Amino acid sequence: MTNSEPARITMYGCGPDEAVLFRELAPRFGVTPAITDAPVSEANTALASGSRCISVGHKTRITDATLLALGRAGVKYVSTRSVGYNHIDVEYADSVGISVGNVAYSPDSVADYTLMMMLMAVRDAKSIIRRVDLHDYRLSAARGKELRDLTVGVIGTGRIGTAVMDRLRGFGCRILAHDNRPKTAADYVPIDELLQRSDIVTLHSPLTADTHHLLNRQRLERMKRGALIVNTGRGALIDTEALVQALENGGLGGAALDVLEGEEGTFYADCREQSVESKHLLRLQELPNVLISPHTAYYTDHALSDTVENSLINCLKFESRSQHG
Repeated sequence: MTNSEPARITMYGCGPDEAVLFRELAPRFGVTPAITDAPVSEANTALASGSRCISVGHKTRITDATLLALGRAGVKYVSTRSVGYNHIDVEYADSVGISVGNVAYSPDSVADYTLMMMLMAVRDAKSIIRRVDLHDYRLSAARGKELRDLTVGVIGTGRIGTAVMDRLRGFGCRILAHDNRPKTAADYVPIDELLQRSDIVTLHSPLTADTHHLLNRQRLERMKRGALIVNTGRGALIDTEALVQALENGGLGGAALDVLEGEEGTFYADCREQSVESKHLLRLQELPNVLISPHTAYYTDHALSDTVENSLINCLKFESRSQHG
């Protein structure tokens, strides 16, 4: 690509809203977009022909075979429209000559949603709404709690975790934090101490080999009896089977989950006319003290615009480095 030629970038897995934004913003960056709603796969890598850079979504895992096929098609850079990389083997991509980059978007989208789920959990909102839908307007037998009376433990204090703490300070609650690399002014404690002292634990760590099942059976058992878990990070940060058992035996007071281990193929799909195969998802939805939403915390107009724009910027920066490197 020369400076006078527009860059051709293939955008895989685009929903209608993303496609509109890519078509609107791409010309401003001198980019010719090739847009498809199909997630990238070994079978459709030919769509990337002529594109050194592609943009992919986070909803579908990208297999090593797909990465190899992309490399053979001439792709050198993959920009994932997500903060996390857990759907791509970055080391394997590098081995076949492909660099992988993520995007930054407004942390406020997930932070706002986290606080919403936290407040709904402490006020037993799921049971209240279900009863009202059945025209039962009596008060709940369980009184709600106020955040100012609680201790909230924040695990992972990057941009989103920090934004969550900024919001929590306005409620006057006690905040504890844990991160292997403390990043901000906070009361940092070891993870086991945080679990033992917190009334609410909220997860904002990236999913890596080290953080997979960060909350395993042993750690869930160390949590304060009746505590709540909020997860707007990644589903596999929690051992889901152990979580179900802790909820069923009354060790935990509840959970608010925007992400779930094994969510792929279910979240983002219309399953009204088909069976849901995840037994854990079905059981969690049955429990009155568990809130489930389908990985939607990030999904705001502001964050989506950030994601699309930064995907384009990532690709152009890669092209610029390649030309001058």
